Amino acid sequence: MSIAAIESVLHQMRATALQGGFAPRMDSGASEAVQGSGGFAGEFKRTLERINGTQQQAYGKAEDFELGKPGVALNDVMVDLQKANVAFQTGLQVRNRLVAAYQEVMSLPA
Repeated sequence: MSIAAIESVLHQMRATALQGGFAPRMDSGASEAVQGSGGFAGEFKRTLERINGTQQQAYGKAEDFELGKPGVALNDVMVDLQKANVAFQTGLQVRNRLVAAYQEVMSLPA
């Protein structure tokens, strides 16, 4: 897998996140990366944090539904849980491809 392919996956993940309404958080780590010091590792870390946030939000909404809090509909809970699952599966596939690319690079003759 080439760097261009990895960058393409990152671009697709960014576009999907923006379409899903996830704006990049501007905490101290993110502000450094926005200024250009994060690179691939920073972008990957922010993506993992967004995936975690999506999962935490979905699990929180599911817990609210289980507790019977008003204003929490089952269909919203199910949609949020599916979004969290898709985000996790996407992150897992990116990780798998990164590991495969790393193994490929490490097996190249010196």
